[in-house]
Amino acid sequence: MSTEAKRARTAVTEDYLKAIWSAETRGQGISINELAAKMGVVPSTASENVSRLKEQGLVDHAPYQKVHLSDEGRAIAVGMVRRHRIIETYLHEALGFEWDEVHVEAEILEHAISDRLLDRLDQALGYPTRDPHGDPIPTATGEWVAPLTRPLSESPAGDEGVVARISDRNAQVLRDLERQGIAPDVRIRVVQIHEGRGLSVTILGEDSERRVVLGVEHVQSVHLVAEEASV
Repeated sequence: MSTEAKRARTAVTEDYLKAIWSAETRGQGISINELAAKMGVVPSTASENVSRLKEQGLVDHAPYQKVHLSDEGRAIAVGMVRRHRIIETYLHEALGFEWDEVHVEAEILEHAISDRLLDRLDQALGYPTRDPHGDPIPTATGEWVAPLTRPLSESPAGDEGVVARISDRNAQVLRDLERQGIAPDVRIRVVQIHEGRGLSVTILGEDSERRVVLGVEHVQSVHLVAEEASV
């Protein structure tokens, strides 16, 4: 896409496309009301913006139906996700930002930096394949492979696995998990389910084991590598 075409897009357009893409990666479309809640606007505003996106050929939408991305809209959304995750990674690895701080900063910077600067950041980082939270980073050509994961919240007692990714939606949850030693690539075992209150897990180190208790929101933020599922 040309530089002129990118400049013609607004941050609002890019944010809407990312929100729709996020819903689609979970195997869903997204309704106007859901999109309005996600964007923090009233439904009429979301409806107007979706109409504009449809006129631009970026989404498909019929009245009272879910909103879906067109091929062009999906390409733009994936490009924005790439920008966001490379920026997060650079802020964390090169500039020393904590992993609970990078999401907000990246939300601002992703709309501003040039493709040339993004490529330089990618190169400086050694072309990373995932961000600090374990989410995959799409390539410059828009290709990406989402790792097969399973939610920790569905794990039974005795289940063991490696942390694949952690949701970045709640900064306090990220801080709590980091303090407890839970991050991507850490192996854990579910020790006990506390109905309605979370669960206890053991962090399995090479030379030691440590038990911690996770609340409901913390558990819901953690996803394990699917191949590590217990039989």
